[in-house]
Amino acid sequence: MDFPAQMNIQQEVTCPICLDLLTMPLSLDCGHSFCQACITAKSQDSGVHQGGESNCPVCQCKYQFWNLRPNQPLANIVKKVKENMSPWQKKLCELHGEKLLIFCKEDGKFICQHCAQSLEHSGHQIFFMEKVAKDCQEKLQTALKKLRKEQPKMEELEASIREEKASWKNHMQTERQRILKGFNDMRATLDSEEKRVLQKLEEDEVNVLDNLVVARDQLARQKQCLRELISDIEHQIWGSSVDTVQDMINVMKRSERWTLKKPNIVPKKLKSTFRIPDLSGMLQVFKELTEVQRYWVDVLLKPVNAISNIAISADKRQMTTVHNFSLKNVFLCDFSAFDVLGYQHFSSGKYYWEVDVSEKIAWILGVYCKARNLKRKESSGFVFDPNVNRPDVYSRYKPQFGYWVIGLQNESEYKVFEESSTSDPRILTLFIPVPPSRIGVFLDYEARIVSFFNVTNHGSLIYRFSNCQFSHTAYPYFNPWNCQRPITLCPPSS
Repeated sequence: MDFPAQMNIQQEVTCPICLDLLTMPLSLDCGHSFCQACITAKSQDSGVHQGGESNCPVCQCKYQFWNLRPNQPLANIVKKVKENMSPWQKKLCELHGEKLLIFCKEDGKFICQHCAQSLEHSGHQIFFMEKVAKDCQEKLQTALKKLRKEQPKMEELEASIREEKASWKNHMQTERQRILKGFNDMRATLDSEEKRVLQKLEEDEVNVLDNLVVARDQLARQKQCLRELISDIEHQIWGSSVDTVQDMINVMKRSERWTLKKPNIVPKKLKSTFRIPDLSGMLQVFKELTEVQRYWVDVLLKPVNAISNIAISADKRQMTTVHNFSLKNVFLCDFSAFDVLGYQHFSSGKYYWEVDVSEKIAWILGVYCKARNLKRKESSGFVFDPNVNRPDVYSRYKPQFGYWVIGLQNESEYKVFEESSTSDPRILTLFIPVPPSRIGVFLDYEARIVSFFNVTNHGSLIYRFSNCQFSHTAYPYFNPWNCQRPITLCPPSS
């Protein structure tokens, strides 16, 4: 018999109580078998007398003590197993042939009584097998309790993972549907635009062809008149006489009046030629916007002081001018009372926010960072002085003073306040084909970049400041000027 098979049989004939080969095996109705001495002692320890009821130590099935029956076939198998067992398997000492009843802690193995008294194990900590088995059982019970306490935690984590998996599935499905809908809408828009352009082309074609038909008919009538006139002249030349002089004069007058009238000229080219939009470029622009929108931060407005001309809404997302001055006298106004900073401040990382400026006729927005070592009077804004030239009004919005901003004035003039190597500010006028109703601002503190995007026009880039010298903490900056329409900060969910 091979060793694995022998081990399997040995396990079958091992007593579940003493973990040794069965001795005088007794079997229960449930099929489990035990040594006679083991099951009897177990019953007595449980306080069950002969004729009483007890539980199987393995499966806990109830049995009557008197119902224990000897299992001779199993005893025969045990006998054969013992005959084929090696001394180690019989749990006998290889040196002395006696049972291994003692455990040596130093050597970590079971030994017999003679080995325990030998010099080899002198001074070692030795314990009887029953004591070791009891200690092991207690430790196993402790380990079992500990592991069973872990089971509910594992089940909770498993349930959490299942819920998260289901949530992500729903989220991905929703996102997939949103993407498909977005592209379907784009296709529908393209199909509609294609239909409109082709319809316009068809209308142009009908108009051109109709004009050509009219021109052809006009030319055909002139051609017929010309033929008749030529025929009449030929007739008068060959058949003229004194009696027909008047007819000849009439024909001559008709020939003198004859003039070829050219039909209306049809233009060689279409009045308007369709230009295919640069969809790849638009998608690239949109991709850049989508990339920076990953860093969308929910910016809120910082409360203003008592002398401010700005009212902040309760949700800290909207600012409105309280006192209205005449824009005609804009240079007489102190616009420092219109400065508003974002509540959040940044000294590292990437951040993005969007501002609703729809129906506004003037504003300034961007990023503000307190400038370093500026020898000038500090002010939260700027003061318009009628004695100061117009360019100087914007001089404080230069990056060297801590402002990286763009602005709108007079409803349609978009300005950017750029750095300048001279004392004169460099105010650039921006060309924006689609007026923005919503502007995105992106700050990359480490890269020292501030970018402005026209969200209204597919996220096209309005302007980008590079190599920004941030010396301190940076804040979102807003200035609604003297405009009655509010400026609103858009939440990320929008």
